[in-house]
Amino acid sequence: MINRVVLVGRITKDPELKVTSSNIPVVSFTVAVNRSFTDQSGDRQADFINCVVWRKQAENLAKYIRKGGLLGIEGRIQTRTYEAEQGTRYITEVQCDSIQFLESRGEQSNSSQNFGSASTQNNHTDDAQNEFYETSKNLAAEDDLPF
Repeated sequence: MINRVVLVGRITKDPELKVTSSNIPVVSFTVAVNRSFTDQSGDRQADFINCVVWRKQAENLAKYIRKGGLLGIEGRIQTRTYEAEQGTRYITEVQCDSIQFLESRGEQSNSSQNFGSASTQNNHTDDAQNEFYETSKNLAAEDDLPF
């Protein structure tokens, strides 16, 4: 069986880091993903998809991403149920295996909505990201590149 999801969208609010009773970090969040077509009035609609991320990726998401940040998500769909006063509740959400921050810190701060990092998958610190970015800019600016 195959259960894979790939999404690109914007987070709808600032992520809030929580910790389980067994001390595991977790963030539940919603991503707005634009549909590829417009409605009859010409407006583009979006789907709002619930997602969950665990451990170090959850910590990085809470630390670096703000409302409106562009994310690339890979994961799987998972359903669960629970009992409430209104009866049985069913929840469908994406369990994230990998989250990529798709905007650089400069692009996000220019929009004055959010902040970000390059990737949670590699678990780099922000200082290391900036150092590598600055080094690559200097290398790309040199005139003696062979191409």
